[in-house]
Order: sequence, then C-alpha cells, then structure tokens
Amino acid sequence: MIRVLLVHDVRILRCALAALVGREPDMAIEAASAKDAARLARTRTTDVCVVDADVTARSPLDELAGLSRTGAAHRLLVLVSQHCPGALRRALDVGARGFVCKDALPEQLVTGIRRVAAGERFVDNALANTLLRASEVPLSERELTVLSAAAEGAPVIEIARRLGLSAGTVRNYMSAITRKTGARNRVDAIRISRGAGWL
Repeated sequence: MIRVLLVHDVRILRCALAALVGREPDMAIEAASAKDAARLARTRTTDVCVVDADVTARSPLDELAGLSRTGAAHRLLVLVSQHCPGALRRALDVGARGFVCKDALPEQLVTGIRRVAAGERFVDNALANTLLRASEVPLSERELTVLSAAAEGAPVIEIARRLGLSAGTVRNYMSAITRKTGARNRVDAIRISRGAGWL
C-alpha cells in the first residue's frame, strides 16, 4: 500500500485530487492544507507527499523537503504549471523526486506517485521545456521565495517574519534579486520575473 499525503490549499481541489487518488486500490491518501502539512508529515508515515509547487513564501515545500532529508520516509512529488519555471526550480532545489504538470491527465498523477514511491524519478513529458527553462532561472531558491512574498505585497518586516530572517537579510536578498534580474527596483524585479515566468 502506497501512503500518500496530498497538500493543497484550495479545499475543492484538495478534495477532488484526494478522491481521484483514493480510488486506486494500492493507495491510501490523506489530504491537508499547507498549514497542516508539516505537522502531518511528522506524525504520519507516508511514502509520497504530493505538493502544489506554484507556491508562495508560505509554502510547506521547504519544510517538507527538510523532513524528507532528515530521515522521514516520504518523497516529494510536485504539481507545477508549464508556465512557471521558477516554481519548478524551487522544487528541484529542495530535492523533489517527481514533477507532474497541472494540465496532465489524472493518470499521470497516479503514475507519478507509483514511480516516486518505487524510488524512481518521474518527470511529466509536458514539463520538458519548463525543466530546461528552470535551469536558466538566475535566482536561488531563497531569492525566489523572498521575491514571491514581495510580489504578494508583503513589506520587508513581514517577509523577514515569515521566513525567519532579519530585515537586513531580506533587504540584501532584494538587492541581489534586483542586480541579477537587471531591474531598477523591487517592482521592476517582480515585473521582469513574472514576464520571464519565474514567478
């Protein structure tokens, strides 16, 4: 039996995906919102954790990946849009083992879960171009996380609180982001990054 933890913040999508995967006779599924995901991953034994990778700074992706690296049994499989190489890059950087396009047929998700549970890597064919573009993203995982929070309109102090950083460190990240994107300021960096599909 493959034990799956499905993490998605949109309840109707979380329930629909759980119902779909739950129909498989070799899979047992538990669904959770992002805020409950890490707690469940610590207290439940799971084989595969399916997470939406098109995330904001409040994503459980980093924490779940950290649990995976420290001995938790689960492996990460992410759902990602073809138009978001930045999200794919973040997932690659934290060690995700599988990648399924959000536009894929439901069977792709089930196949991905089985392959990742077996210890294999799985990349949906529809994500090949996005995967190539992800390697061209000049920003680090942390810089993408900081920029995502800034794109939501969060001030420096709020970004620092969310990510457990000092305000000075967030300002340093924003300076590096501005330099790496060739932007004039924070707003320009967000515009450039959205235009390139990194956010």
